[in-house]
Amino acid sequence: MNKTTLARTLACLFRSGLLSCGLVLAAGLLAFALAAENDTLEVFLETNPLETKASETKVFKAQSLGLPAKETDTPYVAFGQWLPALLTQFNQLPEVQAQLTRQQQAELAIQAADRAVYNPELGLNYQNADTDSYSLGLSQTLDWGDKRGVATKRAELEAKIMFADIGLERNQMLAERLLALAEQAQSRKALTFAEQQLRFTKAQLGIAKQRLAAGDLSNVELQLMQLELATNTADYALAEQAALVADGKVIELLGDNNLAFSEFIKEIHVFVTQAKQAPAPELSTSKSALPALTSAYQQVLLARVNAMQVKADTSADPTISLGAEKEGTDNKLGVGVSIPLQVRNNYSELQAVADKGIAIAEQGYLARERVLTAKQKHVLYALPRLLERYQDWRELVQVSGAKAAKSLSQQWQAGDVSTSEYLQSRRQLAASYLVGLNLETAIYQSWLTWMGESGQLMPFLNGTAEQISQAPSHMPNAAARTVNQ
Repeated sequence: MNKTTLARTLACLFRSGLLSCGLVLAAGLLAFALAAENDTLEVFLETNPLETKASETKVFKAQSLGLPAKETDTPYVAFGQWLPALLTQFNQLPEVQAQLTRQQQAELAIQAADRAVYNPELGLNYQNADTDSYSLGLSQTLDWGDKRGVATKRAELEAKIMFADIGLERNQMLAERLLALAEQAQSRKALTFAEQQLRFTKAQLGIAKQRLAAGDLSNVELQLMQLELATNTADYALAEQAALVADGKVIELLGDNNLAFSEFIKEIHVFVTQAKQAPAPELSTSKSALPALTSAYQQVLLARVNAMQVKADTSADPTISLGAEKEGTDNKLGVGVSIPLQVRNNYSELQAVADKGIAIAEQGYLARERVLTAKQKHVLYALPRLLERYQDWRELVQVSGAKAAKSLSQQWQAGDVSTSEYLQSRRQLAASYLVGLNLETAIYQSWLTWMGESGQLMPFLNGTAEQISQAPSHMPNAAARTVNQ
């Protein structure tokens, strides 16, 4: 609708004497004309058509679909800017403090194992007879089988296993909390989008009522708009419920639901690209060096130490003794050595059991390596595809979707598209946007689950936070606003 058509319509209305309703209709037509030239709709929300003073008129502006334009850049917040505060909050959790105490406990266990196994024994004896006798003896058992050295090695390996398990557990805990923050960000995006849809439908319903008054819309189509408003209201309620659940999960895991967080799809893409481009030997080496395999490898070494300990514990340790005795006027000095004789039991069965334990630990390591290698292959196969689909979604929905929404709105206002077709098209565009949010969540879930399970998350964050903090401060817009302060 152009300005000439608008002027002719107004002149016809005034000549017909429809001054009172002509003002209202002119206001509605003016809103249509402005909507055709701009990205926003201005809808007069006054319910009384006689009250048309400009100072009392409320104007509502809503986006055509709530989709962000491609030209708008979302501020990119690097790891180095928001991760330190999150890690500080994470390290203050009671679970993490308990892990630190367990590490100190393991260090004390190493010191306790590196002590002498046998203490000297002192013996005193007095015999009252015709001739009193006194005796003094000192004996010391020798650690001939090196029980102390084996115990120290065992304590060190157990400490390494504990450190590896704690590190893996901490990676999984951090991955779980980062995933909760990502899901919270996605739920807030969905809530914002649902609110935009609800507000926009209310604005469209006001336009529909004005078109009905002008005879440009049927009562059935108005009812369809009212039904759409009811549907958007329900969608908004469900989105708010999902956002509250996400906030509750973050509070449960971190104690606060207003932590600094920003999306890091870009970092995931860089990680996957580097992993895919790595040469085959290097990739194979990285597989065998996964932090999650450290504990299983140390279990193999511990099984070997267990076999050594069985041999040390069953070894015949000699005992040397010195004795001095005084009987009357006679002084006596004695030296003795005692050695256990392993005649009735040579403990060969215990040694065989320990040797079987080595084979079991080795097979457990190979099984763990096979599972992690298979998962790594799957992640490196699936994540690039998800990222490609995510990039396609961004290009199609954010560019074409926004233009299609604007064009549909203009065509519906001009009467070129029926209300049912218009609403169906808007639902398709809205569904496409929500699919993109689900795709982002799937990317985060797949990557964080793997990084936590493989133990690579903490090394990756520690190694790249400083480098990423020097990256550019802006990147192309993703699904919607991502900074979640």
